[in-house]
Amino acid sequence: MSVKYVSAAEAVRCVQSGNRVFVHGSSATPIDLLEALFERKEELRGVELTSITMMGDLDLMPGFRSGAFTINSLFVSSMVREAVNSGYGDYIPVFLSEIPGLFDKHILPLDVAFIQVSPPDAHGYCSLGISVDVAKAAVRNAKIIVAQVNPNMPRTFGDGLIKLSDIHYVVESCQKLPEIDYRKDIGETELIIGRLCAELIEDGSTLQMGIGTIPDAVLDSLGSHKNLGVHTEMFSNGIMHLMRSGVINNRFKKKLKGRVTSSFATGNRELYDFIDDNTEFMFMEASYVNDGAIIRENPKVVAMNSAIEIDLTGQICSDSIGTRQFSGVGGQMDFIRGAALSEGGKPIIIMPSVTAKGVSKIVPLLKQGAGVVTTRAHAHYIITEYGVVNLFGLNLKQRAKALISIAHPDHRKHLDRAAFERFGPTFKSLM
Repeated sequence: MSVKYVSAAEAVRCVQSGNRVFVHGSSATPIDLLEALFERKEELRGVELTSITMMGDLDLMPGFRSGAFTINSLFVSSMVREAVNSGYGDYIPVFLSEIPGLFDKHILPLDVAFIQVSPPDAHGYCSLGISVDVAKAAVRNAKIIVAQVNPNMPRTFGDGLIKLSDIHYVVESCQKLPEIDYRKDIGETELIIGRLCAELIEDGSTLQMGIGTIPDAVLDSLGSHKNLGVHTEMFSNGIMHLMRSGVINNRFKKKLKGRVTSSFATGNRELYDFIDDNTEFMFMEASYVNDGAIIRENPKVVAMNSAIEIDLTGQICSDSIGTRQFSGVGGQMDFIRGAALSEGGKPIIIMPSVTAKGVSKIVPLLKQGAGVVTTRAHAHYIITEYGVVNLFGLNLKQRAKALISIAHPDHRKHLDRAAFERFGPTFKSLM
């Protein structure tokens, strides 16, 4: 197949009304292609976009309101949250590990895939870079592939290679990749939680962490640990100093020993340069990285995930605020279960005790319409700035008492009263 280099405007002409278009996600979001596509909002109708997370400085709402486009999101990021919650799109609840299967089994057949890749190497292969996750499956199944080739995209090892000659339309771009740096926002609460979590992590553990201030605070607290490994769906800037100091060396991992294993990364330019052409990183498909059977083979897997709210029995809502979709199921359950089954593993939920507005995140009942991402049967360690509890093996009353003990002091009396009303006089008050 001959490679066709074209402008973004010409490349997106392949999209027709009624098509389903996969959009590469996170820091690999091909903004140049999206901008060109949304310029066609007056001539297109019913084009469905599907993606996990999209990032970048682009307002998509005018295109959604016009009726030209809709979003069928696999994870709700800030870029599409308004559209999903205002009727201009929708959300598919699905484990990250199972999204490639939606494409491979043609449950979500793809007409076009918009991707962003590194320039081709001497052998004609580009790399999906820092976002292999579900993008490789999209490339495998889309009828037409449109690629934004960008020298700012790191070249990575693993599953992300794609031959330039297999791409139908190639658009040259120098788009700056979206950047985030949560470490600058770490405060005292995050530092306390980071230290408490670090105390649970043994030398030789295999880490899974999300992206945010608390995961970075945990990583900042691991400087005296030894022989840590990383097998995670995503990571950010926090792992760099631990790799440079030798704390993270992946020596005791059983799967892809000696390598940081991930499906995507989002951080700052320093991180992207650190990843570029670095054999210490393996970027694999989410169907591999998030496979519980793979995760559990690693030693002492510590899975660190967040929550929007937790009820007194341990039900964990991580994807919605009542009926408002905030994020998605993602890979939380993949790793919670994988860690629980790992020899010496520890599934952990880490969160501040209250929201930015002072509302308790430990609640008597989840909000009406809230989604349970992690069931109370899967809940183990819960950490707030007020302590650590392990719910595994506790009955409902014991769970309530344990969770109240790590709630913010301003809310404990209310929670204690709610527990007494729910469980009756046999509930022994903490007050």
